[in-house]
Amino acid sequence: MPQELLLQVTPEIAANELLLKDYLAKHIKVSVNEIQHVSILKRSVDARQKSIKINLKVSVYLKGEPFHETEFRLPDYKNVSNAQEVIVVGAGPAGLFAALQLIELGLKPVVIERGKEVRGRRRDLKAINVDHVVNEDSNYCFGEGGAGTYSDGKLYTRSKKRGDVTRILELFVAFGATPDILVDAHPHIGTNKLPQIIQDIREKIIEFGGQVLFETKLTDILIKNNEVQGIVTHKGETILANKLILATGHSARDIYELLDKKKVFIEAKPFALGVRAEHPQSLIDSIQYSCDYRGEHLPPAPYSIVKQVNGRGMYSFCMCPGGVIAPCATSKGEVVTNGWSPSKRDQVTANSGIVIELKLEDFKPFAKFGALAGMEFQKSIEQKAWHLAGETQKVPAQRMIDFTQNRVSSDIPKTSYVPGTTSIEMGQVFPGFLTQILREGFTEFGKSMRGYLTNDAVLHAPESRTSSPVRIPRDIYSYEHLQIKGLYPCGEGAGYAGGIISAAIDGEKCALMIAATLKKQ
Repeated sequence: MPQELLLQVTPEIAANELLLKDYLAKHIKVSVNEIQHVSILKRSVDARQKSIKINLKVSVYLKGEPFHETEFRLPDYKNVSNAQEVIVVGAGPAGLFAALQLIELGLKPVVIERGKEVRGRRRDLKAINVDHVVNEDSNYCFGEGGAGTYSDGKLYTRSKKRGDVTRILELFVAFGATPDILVDAHPHIGTNKLPQIIQDIREKIIEFGGQVLFETKLTDILIKNNEVQGIVTHKGETILANKLILATGHSARDIYELLDKKKVFIEAKPFALGVRAEHPQSLIDSIQYSCDYRGEHLPPAPYSIVKQVNGRGMYSFCMCPGGVIAPCATSKGEVVTNGWSPSKRDQVTANSGIVIELKLEDFKPFAKFGALAGMEFQKSIEQKAWHLAGETQKVPAQRMIDFTQNRVSSDIPKTSYVPGTTSIEMGQVFPGFLTQILREGFTEFGKSMRGYLTNDAVLHAPESRTSSPVRIPRDIYSYEHLQIKGLYPCGEGAGYAGGIISAAIDGEKCALMIAATLKKQ
């Protein structure tokens, strides 16, 4: 049997197979030639001390012990061309993994996606970055793969209790992701690699009898006697089915408006909102690693920080080491930011959303909108940012210390945000209570992370799409909507997930619930 060991080693040893074998041979008191293979099971960076270590969990196989490379295989899918159909609206992680699970269960997914296929989205991303033109159906949020495809591909989740995280990660590996995502404490695929994986998932769905329809927008849900009958698309086409997985993502405002108009029960949900802060990556490295130079064996340093300010949580969100800030508007007349990193995380800047938790009471000025009050609050800030920045995709920006001191920055250095910046006193973007919390919060951040509070950091506003401002309530046991039979609200857009992994898990669970219901009938 292999020996499982927990180790703390230098970054140099962790990065070099021969050095690691030599270290292990001395540790377990055998000749290095006796070690047949070393499998790394878990890996994380421990930067709490001045001498940085890598935590490893390894399995050591000695000569003569049976060892086989793990093969990650896809489930044994059967062709479902003639099986009962289930409509899946949205081809993000929730929709795609729901579709795969439906095929595994012998049901036929009919996936409709308002945006373009994953490669076709690139031209529209260039248009918003270079020409400031927003395609309302194809952008960083909408299109095959959803928001995560071109805004990072982070796979870290705190939602361990929601489902089988390892299963989702292994499926990603089977579709071509690096096995490192099964090992690293904060797994990450990268925007440059995720599109091919998403394309392969789609092709597998089609290969086994599912349908995937791009540039096909849901405009109506057919409901009779509080039961789903099918849907209508923007092309006037009707697709009939009595099971519908609604996985449209947290930015599909037209879907919330449709449900509200049809008097389908939805409710306002608190979310978080703030700015995206960009620092030189070298500065974050020096803070986190307590060194002047990171070296080749350590990854670009991330950070995570949380403070309570005036009774509100203020925290880092979607932190991107070696990454860039992207324009993520989904409609004309608004500015929205997000961040992403390529697989190597090799850009010279680091960025993170710095956001404040909102409460339902904050939406009172928009109470006339009912369940859509939070969405209208969110929209008002994005539209104000657009006006303040010159009615383009340029983003309101301010140096960090200048912001805390209520002083317009005399200049803004070039940042990773391609459309450009406009120097603004960003208190104009947010309600007064949020501005005050942000100012005090950054001062507190600077006390915890010496060097973080600096005018070398630039704030971009707003970071507003952290999660859905609306929840579509469902039964906790069946996952079916509380009011409409056959409607399965799913993923981030329904308020039940936050990121690629939790959305994928939720998609699978919705598929499982549908299969269980059909089995009883």
